[in-house]
Amino acid sequence: MKDLIKTKIGRLRIIGFLEGITLLILVFVAVPLKYYFGNPSLTKMLGPVHGAIFLLFLFNSLSVGVEQGWKFRTTTWKVILACFIPFGTFYIDKTILAKIKVG
Repeated sequence: MKDLIKTKIGRLRIIGFLEGITLLILVFVAVPLKYYFGNPSLTKMLGPVHGAIFLLFLFNSLSVGVEQGWKFRTTTWKVILACFIPFGTFYIDKTILAKIKVG
């Protein structure tokens, strides 16, 4: 875990994991609680947290893309698109981010 925090790609992977978890909780727990049971408290609490993590993921994706020399049309757009799809960040982590050699 300490090795992940030391590099930009590692931090992106951690932020991607957090973004994916908060998106899943929002989509599969908070939204049903709000609309089926009339309890919006979880969406009010988790929505801004997810939004902040979402923005961190976007900015870090662009930063890592520049650092790694990714072409936008081949890699960067896939990484950015992943944060809009449930389970997307986990898929991108496994297929792209985990395979990048650091150092």
